[in-house]
Amino acid sequence: MKADLDHVKVELTVVLGQTQMPIYKLLRMGRGAIIELNATETDEVQILANNHPFAKGNVVVSGTKISVEITEMLKRPTVYSVEAIAQAA
Repeated sequence: MKADLDHVKVELTVVLGQTQMPIYKLLRMGRGAIIELNATETDEVQILANNHPFAKGNVVVSGTKISVEITEMLKRPTVYSVEAIAQAA
């Protein structure tokens, strides 16, 4: 069973911050454009697995490498099946 999990691909995303802007500004952006985010370098980042939040962390810069240190694992949401809900009623 574990060998099967070794081949599962997971897309990881680290959210450093967010911003909102009008579409016309986005369309005018070119290479080298700077987008200001609502975060600072010391703010916690959100870590997503396949677009689902699963952890929080901090950005760590070591020389030319940037990484993320996980500081908190998030609880998984409880998923109820239709059968479980019917049985509980």
